[in-house]
Amino acid sequence: MIITVSGSPGTGTTTLARALALQLDLVWVNSGELFRKIASEKNISVKEMNRLAEKGPEIDYLIDDAQKALAKEGQGVFEGRLSGHLLTADLKVLLKTDLRKRSERISKRESKLLDDAIQETRIREESEARRYKMYYNIDINDLSAYDLVVDTGRFDEAGTLAIVMAAVRARQCP
Repeated sequence: MIITVSGSPGTGTTTLARALALQLDLVWVNSGELFRKIASEKNISVKEMNRLAEKGPEIDYLIDDAQKALAKEGQGVFEGRLSGHLLTADLKVLLKTDLRKRSERISKRESKLLDDAIQETRIREESEARRYKMYYNIDINDLSAYDLVVDTGRFDEAGTLAIVMAAVRARQCP
């Protein structure tokens, strides 16, 4: 089974993808972690990495190719902003919630001021939206690629996992 988990920063994609992989005994592939790893190797911030990625598609394509290669094995939980658009999957999940809630989570996780988290998140999302439109002709706000959309501002981690597991079970039944 292949499951994609997509969503904006702070929606809980990592928390959900990790939990799904554990519960279903599947490999977890995190494209955001790969993006951060490349930024770290280049000794630049994620914000700088986004600016660099806007100059050409090479970085995004590296991450995409790695995901596609792993997906050919036929199993896994693939976490990434574009995973639901780029991969063929048994279940495509999108997590969403409002900017303030997401920024509060990011602020806490990264020990930064809330206003800074809001501003950085807004800038990052605008950068990503431009790149995805330019390189893939994908409107990141188009939800039609997804089988399930969950507002994680309305459900805690356990509730979100329960909803997605119900969808997994429904997909496994003939």
